[in-house]
Amino acid sequence: MPPATNLSVRRTAGGRSLLLMDNYIVNAGPGRVQFRGRRNGRYTMEGLQVIDRSGGRRPVAYRTGAALTWKYVDGRRGSFWKFRNAARFELWKVNSRGYRTRYLRAGPKLDYCLRDLFRRHTGPAVPLGPRFGACSQRLSATTVTLGISMGWADGYPADYPDNWIDVTGSRGCYAVLQRADPLNHVMETRESDNVSIRVVRLPYRPGPQRCPRYRGLGPA
Repeated sequence: MPPATNLSVRRTAGGRSLLLMDNYIVNAGPGRVQFRGRRNGRYTMEGLQVIDRSGGRRPVAYRTGAALTWKYVDGRRGSFWKFRNAARFELWKVNSRGYRTRYLRAGPKLDYCLRDLFRRHTGPAVPLGPRFGACSQRLSATTVTLGISMGWADGYPADYPDNWIDVTGSRGCYAVLQRADPLNHVMETRESDNVSIRVVRLPYRPGPQRCPRYRGLGPA
């Protein structure tokens, strides 16, 4: 996940301060990520990860603990079959030395369609057009397929429902952490690029944040 972009603050009628942000899950690996959902409950499906193999061999499906869920978004968009716990937004305190020290809370955005929405990379193996479309809105479906092609990304704008962290009353420097696959339900060729960090000063205002250089996770 790239660092959060397009940050802004929205204040609710109840007096809460929400830090809104764009977010993207990018498939930076050497092949597509694909899940085949199979109904196992009224509003759930088991998600089998389909792994492509070289040499023209048939793909293989693996159980990884992944699940799909029937997710209500809002009255305008309706409901969709989405990949459960695809990503998580976290808020951490950053101390005066630039270390991330204390986890505070997570935002409500957890479930993603997994689709080809943005072409992020180039190259002969990256499809020129999307291969995975919008996720299904058919509750009666018994199987669905979700995925992101090599070099493509699924993403959501800052004003999309749940794309925020509650920062009410927070003051000082904080790390906004976006974490892909927080429950490790996706088999990946590389796990080290799942987390991105953006350091902000709260209450948030655009421009220089006047925070120390980020040094990573440190002692509390």
